[in-house]
Amino acid sequence: MSHPDRFNVAIALIDEANRQDPNRTTIDGIERPNELLYAQRMTSWLEKLEPNASEPLKLATRAQHIRRWTIPRSTYPMTRAGYHSWRTDLAKFHADTAASLLQQAGYDHEVIARVQSLIRKERLKEDPETQTLEDVICLVFLESYFAEFARKHAHEEEKVIKILQRTWRKMSERGRAAALALPIPDEARKLVEIALAG
Repeated sequence: MSHPDRFNVAIALIDEANRQDPNRTTIDGIERPNELLYAQRMTSWLEKLEPNASEPLKLATRAQHIRRWTIPRSTYPMTRAGYHSWRTDLAKFHADTAASLLQQAGYDHEVIARVQSLIRKERLKEDPETQTLEDVICLVFLESYFAEFARKHAHEEEKVIKILQRTWRKMSERGRAAALALPIPDEARKLVEIALAG
């Protein structure tokens, strides 16, 4: 199987896995599975930020949240330690799930190991591709999910600001520049300005 063929097969397998998400979002009257929508938004941002991204980075970006709904946050203690355990387990689950699909698509061990490393976000701040993936994750959150998150947690403004500050610290200068240009609602933008001023 040629490289373009196996890449297209892998993307189709990842998308089919995410298409099974029972949680849906309606956009322009069309209902879409949440994780499929998220994966497509991730790819769209990667193409803007890094048009010449490597194949492993493209694959890791598409698979970053693969089948996330199967491990709900609610199955872990609602504490900071519980949150970190959930995130750690998710990273391993996403990496292992992606590996299985990439094997089906015909990828070798070297490419699969690289995709898994990226999904686990190893060597953040040291590995440029891991940093690019983190920037994409943050940009998708800020553009498509932050305003709703801020509304939902309007009574916890301090918590929202801390999350924004942590998000900002994870990003590169290139990612931050892209974030500042986002067309986000005024109320959400005010929170971003407060977070950055702090």
